[in-house]
Amino acid sequence: MSNAKVLPLLEPDVQGVVPCCPPLTERPMTAEEAERAARMFKALGDPVRLRLFSAVASHEGGEACVCDISDVGVSQPTVSHHLKKLKEAGLLTSERRGTWVYYRVEPSVLAAMGKLLTTTPTAA
Repeated sequence: MSNAKVLPLLEPDVQGVVPCCPPLTERPMTAEEAERAARMFKALGDPVRLRLFSAVASHEGGEACVCDISDVGVSQPTVSHHLKKLKEAGLLTSERRGTWVYYRVEPSVLAAMGKLLTTTPTAA
């Protein structure tokens, strides 16, 4: 059994989603916010993981069977390892259907990542 902790990236607000942290230009992050964001970006800091995340995010229907996204230049056990790391970071969810596992990126995760990296308008 894994002792990995899944970090909450989002908490709902009135408009649907808010990032794990405020936009970088809004204010300095707290230590806790920086820790959450760093785990997310660390998971995406590997080129294979980034390709897998992109393959899932861009797949038709919003989810991808592991059988459809495994061609990233590494062995199947390595693909499984990287998908596990993305799940542990809270970036992917999965569901087993028969012998295959299907992965999906929650739309709120993509929205939260985008909000974190956006700039806030400045008063003129």
